[in-house]
Amino acid sequence: MTRDVVADDRIPPERVALVDLLDRLLAGGVVLTGDLVLSIADVDLVRVSLRAIITSIEAA
Repeated sequence: MTRDVVADDRIPPERVALVDLLDRLLAGGVVLTGDLVLSIADVDLVRVSLRAIITSIEAA
């Protein structure tokens, strides 16, 4: 049995400040990966790879 979601059942969107978002991301850590390839006629001209780990470090 399925149930249709009506507008009254939706959770209201939460506004998050950029500082709060960065705090949440750094607390858990973030891994960014990506590839960009520029090619013409199946010949790769430029390739850019991104691998980054972003996390907070607690100082003693």
